[in-house]
Amino acid sequence: MLFASWDFMSPPKSRGWLTEIGVATSRPAAFAIFLVYGIAWITVGNGLEWHSFATLATWGMTLVIQRAEHRDTQAIHAKLDELLKVAGREHVMKVDDEDAEEVESRREEIRRTG
Repeated sequence: MLFASWDFMSPPKSRGWLTEIGVATSRPAAFAIFLVYGIAWITVGNGLEWHSFATLATWGMTLVIQRAEHRDTQAIHAKLDELLKVAGREHVMKVDDEDAEEVESRREEIRRTG
């Protein structure tokens, strides 16, 4: 894996909160914060200049994309969980609780042995 050697850059403590930030940006509260910040920026700042508009539009679209990706991922996981339950492989469902780096190392291990 190309970035496997970069694990030293993300200490174990930061991995959990980085994931939590990603999940938090997909929540409706993130949109509320965005709206309040945008209104404050336009009101207190220089108004709605092209740079301000471009920055706010980029940030807003990022939140929309994050929300759609999170919804799709949760739907896929719900379907997979149901299939794993029916197949009697509930222990595999616990992979969702691991950090991304742990999942990657588990996948590499499965590829080597299988």
